[in-house]
Amino acid sequence: MKRVLVITYYWPPSGGAGVQRWLKFTKYLPDFGWQPVVYTPENPEAPAKDETLFKDISPETEVLKTSIWEPYSWYKKFLGIRKEEKINAGFISEQEKPKLKEKISVWIRGNFFIPDARKFWIRPSICFLMKYLEENPVDVIVTTGPPHSMHLIGLGLKKHFSIPWIADFRDPWSEIDFYEQLYLTRLADRKQKRQEKRVLTTADQVVAVGEIRAKDLEAIAGREVKVITNGYDETDFASTPVDPDEKFSIIHVGAMNRDRNHPAFWEVLGTLVQENPAFSEAMEMRLIGKVDYSVLHQIEVNGLENHIIKIEYLPHDQIAGVLQSAHLLYLPINNTPKPNSIIPGKIFEYLASRTPVVGTGPVNGDSAAIMKKTKSGIMVDFEDKKGLKLALLKYFDGYKKPHLKQKDTYHLRFSRKNLTGELVKVMNGFSPHRR
Repeated sequence: MKRVLVITYYWPPSGGAGVQRWLKFTKYLPDFGWQPVVYTPENPEAPAKDETLFKDISPETEVLKTSIWEPYSWYKKFLGIRKEEKINAGFISEQEKPKLKEKISVWIRGNFFIPDARKFWIRPSICFLMKYLEENPVDVIVTTGPPHSMHLIGLGLKKHFSIPWIADFRDPWSEIDFYEQLYLTRLADRKQKRQEKRVLTTADQVVAVGEIRAKDLEAIAGREVKVITNGYDETDFASTPVDPDEKFSIIHVGAMNRDRNHPAFWEVLGTLVQENPAFSEAMEMRLIGKVDYSVLHQIEVNGLENHIIKIEYLPHDQIAGVLQSAHLLYLPINNTPKPNSIIPGKIFEYLASRTPVVGTGPVNGDSAAIMKKTKSGIMVDFEDKKGLKLALLKYFDGYKKPHLKQKDTYHLRFSRKNLTGELVKVMNGFSPHRR
């Protein structure tokens, strides 16, 4: 087999969305003649743990680990957070924090920990991997971010080895939706963008997860960026029919931060509960994952407490069954300066479940385009209360009828194995590095 070194911060037992992309790629790479070698931290600050993910690690995968130091103990002490509490990604706060202290901590993070809080792992990792690669050659190196410190490890290795390097951007760097919330000084902003451009121009191939994001990176790099989307694993979904929920169940899976908290959605849901007794009696919404305190506030303001079930985390191997038994899936797109480019990873598992989807976000964005091509549901604009109400009532009116699933097959192109084949085409395109 050829060998590929994958440098990733997220790896089992870390749970959450960040781990899925490369866990699934490495699962299927041996089927295409590639052995994965994964380099990851021994002691990361993961937002959740999921032991069930170990079953997806291919037996052919070699895993290398070294310890990492991160400044989160200082952060927790400063904000009065218990040592054992996990740090949520994406600026999620489950309770309102002291605003001044929170702003100070974010300012320090943005201006002193560049590109991110994992910067202290860059130099030790380069030293460790240089020794490893001298004795254990590989044919390709992959770095995946965020955190974008992983790309700086790849940049450091590229100075010493001629091994082809793929920089995989699961999310943008300077274009990420919370970049403006980091309170960056002009000097810090320049340093972030300088590092970003060095990675984009030095890597042998840059990969993005969507068309608009690829174009944004191309504008910075002045070169072509390959698109390989996220996807779903066919083996996660039962081939036999799953019984539908008795209630009219609306499901949201994953973190819901302030940017994904759309007041219009909760307002429309609250109005339907008040105006429509049948809807009120039947509707149950489950929020599976961390939610920001602003979400809880909207639920309370709109009188929805008795209709909402909050589940902090479910192991990934239980998610598919929940999606398949639901009557409707909710897909909020981050309401940020560039929402058109956002494609939540969950959308592909939503598609695989064949359960209808209602999204709130830009109707001309990449997520809306995927929903349209797969005939999987309806995307309505952030503030389109009338359209949202009609969409919810459409699926509610049909929920007592036979549990019909979407029949379109366009979603099959997003299977993890098919996408791994696309990745392998890129890796095979490099001249043989190791004889």
